[in-house]
Amino acid sequence: MYGTLILLALILLSSLPVIVVYAWFRFAKYQFSIYWFLFALLAGAAAFFPALILQDMLIFTFQSVRAALFFNYFIRIAMTEELSRLLLLLLFFWISARISKEKQPDLIPESEQFGGCQFLSFNLIKKATATGLIAGFGFSLLENAAYAASDINVLPLRIIITAAVHGACGSRIGAAAVMLRYTPFQAIMRILTAASIHGIYNLLISMSGFSPAAAILIAISALFSSIMTISGGWSNPDAPPAIDKDTENS
Repeated sequence: MYGTLILLALILLSSLPVIVVYAWFRFAKYQFSIYWFLFALLAGAAAFFPALILQDMLIFTFQSVRAALFFNYFIRIAMTEELSRLLLLLLFFWISARISKEKQPDLIPESEQFGGCQFLSFNLIKKATATGLIAGFGFSLLENAAYAASDINVLPLRIIITAAVHGACGSRIGAAAVMLRYTPFQAIMRILTAASIHGIYNLLISMSGFSPAAAILIAISALFSSIMTISGGWSNPDAPPAIDKDTENS
């Protein structure tokens, strides 16, 4: 009974990053409904399962130790988790667009485009980045619960640091999910960046020859850059355009 209470308390502590981010969004009055927040969190948690399936499928042996380390930390763990997040976020954005009956994403007007190409507005990319951040925290919640079930001693370290990594990588995957159709090169670069951050963190936190402080620094720095990207907020895409007073008077 006592052990169960401790586990529940630690799981509740794991929810602190989610609570803090939700309070931040509400305090800043970002255009983010509670339903969007919760479903983004759920999408991130659901990404945990395809990642597990992919990781079980990608079990190989290597004669080279370096090749084995690279494959395990960067491909089998980091890349599978980021691709699973991408898959669920693509599904999330597709369903949300269908529900809201949006025919296309928030695009820069044709008069402001170059070379006839379509560009996503910074407003949409920032909202997708925030959605990915939430999804990363959702993934972290479920992963922390799975680790705590086997070894509760690892949970205190994972509560903040692992959430920071998944949130930072998830924010980049969220942006990639909306950019994939219109700017695929930039989307792929964000996916590779997320997988690299994730892989380097896994390597540093797992190998005995490296200091955990380096892994923590990477996690916090990556999360800080994501927060700075989101911190300006975004405008409401459904709001009517502002009317120039001079135009109105004329």
